[in-house]
Amino acid sequence: MSDESLRSLSLDCLNLLINGQAFSDVTFSVEGRLVHAHRCILAARSLFFRKFFCEAETSGDHGGRTSGGALASSPRGGGPNCQVIPVNSVGYEVFLLMLQFLYSGQVSVVPQKHEPRPNCGERSCWHTHCTAAVDLALDTLAAARSFGVEQLSLLTQKQLESIVEKASIEDVMKVLIASRKHEMQQLWNTCSHLVAKSGLPPEILAKHLPIDVVSRIEELRLKSSLIHHSVVPHHHIATSADFEDHKIRRMRRALDSSDVELVKLMVMGEGLNLDEALALHYAVENCSREVVKALLELGAADVNFPSGPAGKTPLHIAAEMVSPDMVSVLLDHHADPNVQMAEGITPLDVLRTLTSDFLFKGAVPGLTHIEPNKLRLCLELVQSAALVISREGGGGSEPNSSQAIYPPPLMSSEDHQSSGGSTGGNPNLDSRMVYLNLGAAAHLNEGDSRNAQRDHPSSMYHNSHHAY
Repeated sequence: MSDESLRSLSLDCLNLLINGQAFSDVTFSVEGRLVHAHRCILAARSLFFRKFFCEAETSGDHGGRTSGGALASSPRGGGPNCQVIPVNSVGYEVFLLMLQFLYSGQVSVVPQKHEPRPNCGERSCWHTHCTAAVDLALDTLAAARSFGVEQLSLLTQKQLESIVEKASIEDVMKVLIASRKHEMQQLWNTCSHLVAKSGLPPEILAKHLPIDVVSRIEELRLKSSLIHHSVVPHHHIATSADFEDHKIRRMRRALDSSDVELVKLMVMGEGLNLDEALALHYAVENCSREVVKALLELGAADVNFPSGPAGKTPLHIAAEMVSPDMVSVLLDHHADPNVQMAEGITPLDVLRTLTSDFLFKGAVPGLTHIEPNKLRLCLELVQSAALVISREGGGGSEPNSSQAIYPPPLMSSEDHQSSGGSTGGNPNLDSRMVYLNLGAAAHLNEGDSRNAQRDHPSSMYHNSHHAY
């Protein structure tokens, strides 16, 4: 038979499946959805279905039970003469892929490109080697083995061998475990060598793999004379900007789910640079204090690393957010309150400007709501840290402890007149000053007022968008 005739036959059979109830004589229920099929095709293509249908026919089963009883956890779950046969062992998508192969002899075990997937957060992912691609292939492999479709099993194995070459190390380990379960030696060899080259120490591997598998990985390393704590595999080194971006997106998803252990895995096994990925900056702005603390305790991130042309550090971002929790955990891990951005602005300058805005405007640009207690606490924490550094350095004069933490700039007489009166014209100003406990003097001469304006220029620092 020619190739064209085979293709035509394949399409004709597939059309039977696509057309649903046309000529169908068996119906399956998968995840609450009905799938209509044809017993003669299933029996001809799968030994499992052939035995399943024959058993029911010979036993005269018409009540939804096979000779072995109702097996709710098995793929069959009821007799072929039942109105609907429940399928509980596989998902709807995988079941359709398996039927497509049984009907046509061909199938693509890869998610549709750019298709949203629950286990892949990238909007425009091609799903060639991401977690979604790995999971779909593994589920299809399990279904092929369960339903005795050996050709689909071999096809999926080849697909996985291709995927793991560019997959993340955690996905490679998942495939390694599956290859062992299904006794696929070639896939096992491919994955075990990739894990051996990953550089992950045995104590990390033991959290993801059985201990006997870890021992075999170590044997491979010894045979290959690999130094497991310093080798970064070539298939995990970024070969393009897109692949590096992919790693950063995976890292951020791990941080969003508080999975710092996975981030550690990426650092040790994939050579992820936390500073270049701006991991700490992202965690400060989007995650909890516990995640930031755990990330700092990995010892792989510079707490004072500047990001982008602006040169923001994590402490700058925490100050902009007015977050005492973030400010304190960063200072506890030696964040520098005097580090400057490209424009010469320190975290202390940021908080002083926010305080001034709150005092004289009653609001802070870019912040819809601000809690005075948090603002005061952030200012005190950073001011105290700067004071400690000043004392330890011994190179500068100590601030006068009797003065306010940050005396706000007062208006000159000209500004005073143009504004239409004294501070009494703003009834909320005094209450805000008392609440912040800033202790600003109510009366300063005109010269002192102008000096204060020079020290704290009116072009204050405003940047609520943490672009890094």
